[in-house]
Amino acid sequence: MTTRRAAWIFLAPALLVLGLFFLLPVIAALILSLTDYDLYALADLRNLRFVALGNYWELLHRPLFWSALGHTFYFVIVGVPLSIAVSLGAALLLNSPLARMQSFFRTALFAPVVTTVVATAVIWRYLFNTKYGWANYGLQSLGLHPIDWLGDPHWAMPTIILFAVWKNFGYNMIIFLAGLQAIPADLYEAARIDGASVPSQFRHITLPMLKPTLVMVSILTVAGYFQLFAEPYVMTEGGPLQSTTSVLYLMYEEGFKWWNLGSASAVAFLLFVIMFAVTAVLLRVSRRGEPA
Repeated sequence: MTTRRAAWIFLAPALLVLGLFFLLPVIAALILSLTDYDLYALADLRNLRFVALGNYWELLHRPLFWSALGHTFYFVIVGVPLSIAVSLGAALLLNSPLARMQSFFRTALFAPVVTTVVATAVIWRYLFNTKYGWANYGLQSLGLHPIDWLGDPHWAMPTIILFAVWKNFGYNMIIFLAGLQAIPADLYEAARIDGASVPSQFRHITLPMLKPTLVMVSILTVAGYFQLFAEPYVMTEGGPLQSTTSVLYLMYEEGFKWWNLGSASAVAFLLFVIMFAVTAVLLRVSRRGEPA
C-alpha cells in the first residue's frame, strides 16, 4: 500500500463527515437561495420556482436589510475594539509578576465564556430593567435619572455590546495570556537596563511580539461579532423599533418566522461574503510593512 493511498484511507472518515454535515448543507443552502422556497413549497414542491439572483436583488433593495447591516457593523466596530482592549488589559494584569491568585482570577474571568448565553442574557435583562434593575438603582443612588436601557433605541445596542464584551472577553484573554507568556523575559530585562519606561516597553516589545496573536484574535472576534443573534433575541427581540435587529436575526425571522427559506439562505450568503471581505481586508492590513 502506497503512502498516498494510506493517507486517503485515514482521511476518508473525516472527509465523509465534513461532506455530509458541512459541504452538503452549504450547497443545499446555496441552491435554496436561488429559489423562492417558502411555506407553500414546503407543502408541495411543485410550487417551487427558480428565481436565480432574485432573492439577492430583493434583499439589496430592502431598507430593513440595510438597517440590520448597519446595526451589525455598529456592533462590530464598537464591540470588537472594546472586547480586544478589555481582554488585553485583563491578560496584562494576570501576567504581571505582582498578580496574586492568578489561577482563581483566570477561572473567574473565563467563567462567562462557558456559561449559557441565554441564561446570562436573561440575568442581564433583569439587571438593566427600567424599574427594578441594579443598573438604574446605582444611577439613582448617585442622583441620576434612570435609563430605559433596553427600551430606548439609543441605549439598547450599547447595552447589548456591554453584555457581549463581558460574555466573550475571557476567551481572548486566555489567548493573549498565552502570547504574553511566550515573549522572552530577556527583552524586558534589556529594556529596563536601557532605562525604558513601562509604556515604552509595551509599545516597542509587547505589541510587536503580540502582533500575530492580535491578528488572530481580531479575525476570530470580528467573525464572531458579525454573527450577532442570541443577545438581541433574548434581551430585546430585535427592538425597540428594530434598533437591535442584526443580519443574522433578520435571517432567522425570514426563515423561521415567515418561512421564506430562499430569502433566508440569501441573507446567509450575503453575510458570508461581507465577513469574507472584512477578513481579507484585516489580513491585508496586518501584512502591511512585512517583507515580501
